[in-house]
Amino acid sequence: MNGRIFSVVGGMFLLTVCSKGDRGAVQAAPPATEVSTAGGTVTGTIKFTGVAPKNPAIDMSEEAACKAKYKTPPTQEAVVAGPANALANVFVYVKAGVPAGQTFPAPTTAVVLDQDGCRYHPHVLGIMVGQPLEILNTDPVLHNIKAIAKANRPFNVSQPNAGMKTTKTFTAPEVMVNLECNVHGWMQAYAGVRPDPFFAVSAPNGSFTISGLPPGTYTLEAWHEKFGTQTATVTIAGTESKTQNFTFAAH
Repeated sequence: MNGRIFSVVGGMFLLTVCSKGDRGAVQAAPPATEVSTAGGTVTGTIKFTGVAPKNPAIDMSEEAACKAKYKTPPTQEAVVAGPANALANVFVYVKAGVPAGQTFPAPTTAVVLDQDGCRYHPHVLGIMVGQPLEILNTDPVLHNIKAIAKANRPFNVSQPNAGMKTTKTFTAPEVMVNLECNVHGWMQAYAGVRPDPFFAVSAPNGSFTISGLPPGTYTLEAWHEKFGTQTATVTIAGTESKTQNFTFAAH
């Protein structure tokens, strides 16, 4: 595959929140977006101050097939905290500064949203306008995927059986598109839809990387589902690398 492929902490970030062995672990999913090797890079770490709120436990007693996939009782994922108050699942993107008129072809490789253990994996994802979103049901239970969108057309998809796949695309940038399951009220995910590949989702250690930026001054925005948004300005010259960290206040 030609070009630079975003690493686990760069480019298009996809996070899953489980592995086959332990549904409570946080794990990065394979990258799906390519960018040119030329350009600058912004890296950073996202943390929070204060005490992380406790994620509510999920009662899966009525979904034995899902409950059996967990070694310990599952919780919701509003705040995924790592060591030293690192904050995962933060969507970081270039909000302004991309040269006017510059366009970026959407990757043909799909971003996969898996329903496994009655939770969405990844919990937060980035995707380009026109890039396929493959929605997969790994559970042998009914899921009903509802996209609550404003700039894009909402959809509502039913998947009653394991192995079912549905492919959707978004036609306009939107931060964020809320995804939920009408059958299981605790199931939520968020999709950041962008017209360019300059975005990332913070990893379990809070790190992120956005690569391939042309020279210029950019406004970065970091979005978190519970702590809100923050912005920062970064100037890139040539192929230099810049560091931009974000700190959210837990409340």
